[in-house]
Amino acid sequence: MPTFEYDPKYIRNFSIIAHIDHGKSTISDRLLEHTESVSKREMKEQLLDDMELERERGITIKAHPVTMYYNANDGHRYQINFIDTPGHVDFTYEVSRSLSACEGALLVVDAVQGVQAQSLANVHLAIERDLVIVPILNKIDLPSADPEGVIEQIEDVIGIEAQNAVHCSAKTGIGIDQILERIIEEFPPPLPPEDDILRALVFDSHYDPYRGVLVYIRIISGSIKKKSLIKFMATDKSFEVLDIGVFSPVETPVDILRPGEVGYMVGNIKNTSDIKVGDTMTSFKSPAAQPLPGFRLINPVVFAGIYPVDSSEFESLRDALVKLQLNDSALHIEQESSLALGFGYRCGFLGLLHLEITFERLQREFDLDIITTAPSVVYKITLSNGKEQTVDNPAHYPDPAGIATIEEPWCICHIMAPPDYLGTIMSLGTEKRGELIKTETSGASRLLLTYKFPMNEIITDFNDKLKSATRGYGSFDYEFDTYKPGEIIKLEIKVNAEVVDAFSVLVHRSKAEGKGRAICKKLSDVIPRQQFKVPIQGAIGGKIIARETIPALSKNVTAKCYGGDITRKRKLWEKQKKGKKRMKEFGKVQIPQSAFMAVLKAEE
Repeated sequence: MPTFEYDPKYIRNFSIIAHIDHGKSTISDRLLEHTESVSKREMKEQLLDDMELERERGITIKAHPVTMYYNANDGHRYQINFIDTPGHVDFTYEVSRSLSACEGALLVVDAVQGVQAQSLANVHLAIERDLVIVPILNKIDLPSADPEGVIEQIEDVIGIEAQNAVHCSAKTGIGIDQILERIIEEFPPPLPPEDDILRALVFDSHYDPYRGVLVYIRIISGSIKKKSLIKFMATDKSFEVLDIGVFSPVETPVDILRPGEVGYMVGNIKNTSDIKVGDTMTSFKSPAAQPLPGFRLINPVVFAGIYPVDSSEFESLRDALVKLQLNDSALHIEQESSLALGFGYRCGFLGLLHLEITFERLQREFDLDIITTAPSVVYKITLSNGKEQTVDNPAHYPDPAGIATIEEPWCICHIMAPPDYLGTIMSLGTEKRGELIKTETSGASRLLLTYKFPMNEIITDFNDKLKSATRGYGSFDYEFDTYKPGEIIKLEIKVNAEVVDAFSVLVHRSKAEGKGRAICKKLSDVIPRQQFKVPIQGAIGGKIIARETIPALSKNVTAKCYGGDITRKRKLWEKQKKGKKRMKEFGKVQIPQSAFMAVLKAEE
């Protein structure tokens, strides 16, 4: 077998773009097998998705690069670097950085389901970066596959030539050789560097408890060796290189990384905050004048409070969040306290899936019993005195009398579904205060709707409602658009005349009454009955807009009386009434954990 001699023209860097469950991880497995990067003994399904949660949900949460060597039909041995990307819309920026490290992308489309919304969003990211795109139809061995219809969809919806698409079945291995040959033939080699100054794109990182942060890099120009001093341009931090290597697919040390190659760097880096995805790594002694384009700081979009059920677990929760943050630089954490829930953390996330995954990982990997408050977005508030402030927590909402304007974030949303569900999608859009921008059809079986939505309407239950309305056939993706003025008010929930801050939410005025009634109704079902009546109220300022009452547990104090005068019974009832009144004065209502989870799912 010929060995690979370094030559940039025999290097290919590519990524795979696919919607959830279209077979990206299975195709990765087959490519690893065909290039003999993994021995048969070590091979297992979804090899690159090594997190239990990734395997269970069938999604890629953390990207995994891998270097493969392939003997092509032209007699040369090629180095193929596959830079895996997360498929979900929440991780768009990470996907864009991974694509910047590539020259080509495989667009994998399920031959049964056709083009879906998230593939659409990521393909546009690839087209913007001038990547060569090779369409691949997966699952063609299924009886319900419709290759011709899906090719038509790719051409209509995405607008790329698809007649020469590779027909493959990742499960059975059909067409995998053809994919490898197309990678060699159609994807260009890396561009020759303009000079010898080190420039490397940081497209990801992860924390290793023994070696510190492993930085995933793609070398654009120059080269990197052990012992050299490097600098990250965005954070202006410098480190000595202790180790470099490639993923094949496990970490394999090498002596040098040269232009076009993809690998990792270890440099005794203790904090992931020193590493920013999209940053440029350069030499400390002779640095590059300008960083590589496209870098931006990732800002959280959705905020929620995370609290331990048992306050004694607060320290454990802090340690767990710090460890998670080491592997997830987009997670934002700050300490907060609530009267109802005690001490906890306010966490910022890239989107709702990011929140869900973080919540599940805290429960599974760290065995914590936790609850989360309702997610909220970031509002921009201009006060009457001209000052501006951002609010992501209802507890920090200023006095309404001092507010001049409030702006809420809006996003552009692409929804794909069969045409039969147009009516139900449009009524869902109206319910969520959406504005329909345009409707496009692609063939007889696909509809693409472009909407503008306020972000706080789609971060809670929009995906669930869309799936229900379209019987699972609908898919959507969203991206932040702009801030617009809106009538956002604070809805407070009072239990037994006391405000429970954990239930407070910021809502649009038109939704406040419905939301208040829904939360009060839900709480009246889940809070256990007390010895006295418990009123549950939804209030905006001093105005009560919704109320439910939990009836008292009644004790029959006159059961022991039989016959005789009614005055004896009246005396006992009066005594009971006084006791209830006194109990209500001192009575504290214990709110169970299930109540907090129920409020998150309260339907308006």
